Amino acid sequence: MNRFMKQAYIQAQKAFKEDEVPVGCVIVKDGKIIARAHNKKEKKNSAIFHAEIECILKATKKLNNWNLKGCDMYISLEPCMMCAGAIVNSRIDNVYFGCKDPKGGALVSNIKLIDIKNINHYPNIEELYTEECSDILKEFFKNKR
Repeated sequence: MNRFMKQAYIQAQKAFKEDEVPVGCVIVKDGKIIARAHNKKEKKNSAIFHAEIECILKATKKLNNWNLKGCDMYISLEPCMMCAGAIVNSRIDNVYFGCKDPKGGALVSNIKLIDIKNINHYPNIEELYTEECSDILKEFFKNKR
């Protein structure tokens, strides 16, 4: 597993332990992690506290700039529509995700970001499939049923 995806997975494990959907994220600039986060929707009782949003907020604070050009995001699960919009608007260069989201994915699964015409930024997108990222989600939802 890629070393940055491993760090995103560690964040997903934290979410799992907190009874949150196990999604974790890191943002990297110049080969260094500048932000880490995991889902906190339940803890904060708000639909917007996805790992990607939390991580973008931390990275913009660290850099004192909303524009994250030159940054890469590693996320354990393919981002949803809301998070894809935040990625576009924050100008993240590259997005690497650990597994597809067949129900809510908005980069390649349900919505193909590159097919949306006339948006102001298109990040490079790559799936770095890892069984661990897929398995932790399966285990979480199996336990919920």
